[in-house]
Amino acid sequence: MARVFNFSAGPSVLPEEVLKIAAGEMLDYQGTGTSVMEMSHRSNAFIAIAKDAETLLRELMEIPENYKVLFVQGGASTQFAMTALNLMGRSESKTAEFVNTGMWSKKAISEAKRFGEVKIIATSEDKNFSYIPELTKDMFDPKASYVHITANNTIFGTRYRELPDTGDVPLVTDMSSSILSERYDVTKFGLIYAGAQKNMGPAGVTTVIIREDLIGREFDITPTMLKYKIHAENESMYNTPPCYSLYIMKLVFDWLKNKGGVAAIQKINEDKAAILYDFLDKSKLFKGTVEPKFRSLMNVPFVLPSEDLNGAFIKQATAVGLINLKGHKSVGGMRASIYNAMPVDGVKKLVEFMKEFESKNG
Repeated sequence: MARVFNFSAGPSVLPEEVLKIAAGEMLDYQGTGTSVMEMSHRSNAFIAIAKDAETLLRELMEIPENYKVLFVQGGASTQFAMTALNLMGRSESKTAEFVNTGMWSKKAISEAKRFGEVKIIATSEDKNFSYIPELTKDMFDPKASYVHITANNTIFGTRYRELPDTGDVPLVTDMSSSILSERYDVTKFGLIYAGAQKNMGPAGVTTVIIREDLIGREFDITPTMLKYKIHAENESMYNTPPCYSLYIMKLVFDWLKNKGGVAAIQKINEDKAAILYDFLDKSKLFKGTVEPKFRSLMNVPFVLPSEDLNGAFIKQATAVGLINLKGHKSVGGMRASIYNAMPVDGVKKLVEFMKEFESKNG
């Protein structure tokens, strides 16, 4: 079977070059006689893989020395609780502030409420999360433990074009669906976390980038495996890490570096998104669901006038090798996730098919 264009929101498409390298090394990783899948995480070969992954990520994101890079398990969903457990514990206020921009924000809010007070300082729920609320510095409590945002909203297709100024309050973000897709100033954040399965690798590993002064503030009740301090002290190997996922992640970082780094891939991503958004803006049948100012580079939701047409489009698109285009039930319609590994040709083929569908159904 020929490779298809996979528009899944996650686990998502991986670079074909990476998959070919992994296939070639499946039985024998660089002369070790073993697969990375069966390799001890204490072996010199795997430790080198993990160190290379961190070094590459630091280079790609320009991460300063006073930030720790951790590779943990449990996905972003575990980070919803982990951030609260670790950042509220030594805080006088035991308060966290959130901007609610969708389902993942809501889940993070729900978890944080278990451990302290939560204040929702802004929300876009009034328009089904189709925009990012305006935020000004005076909205934030200087005594808050942290402020939490979701940098890119996978389901609703919105993205922060500008980061809020939170003063001395640490800014925490879920960057799962936008990490490495565009340049971010890491120094603007106290903590960044991201599940790998969208832009970094396969499911199973989560990256945490945390400023060192925020480590060691956890509640006394915090389980050992949920302490950033434990993972930092043990270089992300307190327990057996997701070895193969980390290996693929390292290959993805290599691939991205060879493409010219984050600045280069951002330009490609902007070009891909423009191809799709330009068509949506001109189409008489398809309609984007996000206010243009806040459109995501990674996740593009759109709808047709009826559920019957939505269903027909998804079925016919799948038949021509454009798969996983069904939108989340919160928005309906379709969603094209065009992460770093989605080639420009994939977006062009999608738009060509949309034009053909419109000509037959418009």
